[in-house]
Amino acid sequence: MTEGGLEPAAAACLFPGFDGLVAPDWVRDGGYGGVVLFTRNIRDSEQLAELTAPLRGMLVAVDEEGGDVTRLEAARGSSFPGNLALGAVDDVALTRRVAAAIGGELAAAGINLDLAPVADVIVDPANAIVGVRSFGSDPALVSRHVAAFVDGLQSVGVAACAKHFPGHGESVADSHLELPSVLTDRETLYARALPPFAAAVESGTRAVMTAHVRFAALDDEPATLSSKVIGLLRSELGFSGLVLTDALEMRAISATVGLDEGAVRALAAGADALCLGADLMREEVDGVHRAVVAAVQDGRLPEDRVREAAARVAETAAWASSPRPHRDREAGAEAARRALRVEGDPTLTGEPLFIELRPKGTIAAGEAQHGLGGIQVREGEALPPIDDPGRVVFVVRDAHRHAWQRELVPADTIVVETGLPEWRPPDSRAWIATYGAGRANLEAAAELLRPR
Repeated sequence: MTEGGLEPAAAACLFPGFDGLVAPDWVRDGGYGGVVLFTRNIRDSEQLAELTAPLRGMLVAVDEEGGDVTRLEAARGSSFPGNLALGAVDDVALTRRVAAAIGGELAAAGINLDLAPVADVIVDPANAIVGVRSFGSDPALVSRHVAAFVDGLQSVGVAACAKHFPGHGESVADSHLELPSVLTDRETLYARALPPFAAAVESGTRAVMTAHVRFAALDDEPATLSSKVIGLLRSELGFSGLVLTDALEMRAISATVGLDEGAVRALAAGADALCLGADLMREEVDGVHRAVVAAVQDGRLPEDRVREAAARVAETAAWASSPRPHRDREAGAEAARRALRVEGDPTLTGEPLFIELRPKGTIAAGEAQHGLGGIQVREGEALPPIDDPGRVVFVVRDAHRHAWQRELVPADTIVVETGLPEWRPPDSRAWIATYGAGRANLEAAAELLRPR
């Protein structure tokens, strides 16, 4: 690939998304280094295997973190709890097992690059974009579980991608919507944000994803466009693998420097693979390709940099060319059960009536299509009449961030928190923290509450 012309080398750095349940001709024949799949591309396992079959030789990537962020099981919820639940259990062998199980299911579907694990540390509970996707707020705990997750995924031949370097947990703002700026000093970043990425590198992660976040102590540019930040990853952390950008159509990039300019500047800064994910179609992908080629021809972007990036993509694809299917759903169920935290007496007086207080979903996770059943209540809606509080279970998510949820929960009921367990209802009979809203988490809670 690197011995050919400039245009094929530039195409090899692009990772587009696409609409539909079948990869279109322009994706299959475009010479791209990889693709990124989303929920819109997945109906069931058989269809997904048919979709990926013509993409052999490419990196086929997906966000399959477990817990709240799943693409393979978006319709019914993940069979595996997410990072926060694994961090709550704090058994690295179990984290490795869960990651291997996730990787094995991806392998069976023809997917060889998982955009996981999230290596961000929870700094501020108000951060909605990280939350339960993180292993926790202790850098040492996050580091050991990031390492275990990388080990587990890659043990079945699926490449891991630690994200979002150098640490989206330092920001409260969402880079899908704006360009966050972080004022954390350099010493604190090195002590708190960087250790999990160092652990991922030490464990041999094949890829690292950059954050569309400006870290003032490191550079004035957002990390994705910063040669200083990517240089830190290469030199001080010693990473020699694939640097993948977060999706360039996110407003942190597209609404500031623009999509095409962002692509050129990311490559110039040292990124290897440009994620062109959820919202871009063929015309925009073609535009990015033309912009990269033109930047080389104009002398703004060294051709050797593009060829180096294309070579890293090819090297990663060769490593991930034979992922090994493996099924272990019980790993998810065990982890979810062990993660449950129970305070008070969760005994019900009758058949449970679940009332789910549903906040708006984040862009990363999407709107949940699964739950514990029962009645759903959204902000601004009234509660139904409650005849017997002893059988009512209120399901909340990140109640510390949503005053309307806290105000609706009445006394003498059971409360299940499926987000960050920051708020304790003062007058509940019992409080249960699941550390995530994946199907595995919810099933573990339902099992606990089932009348005996």
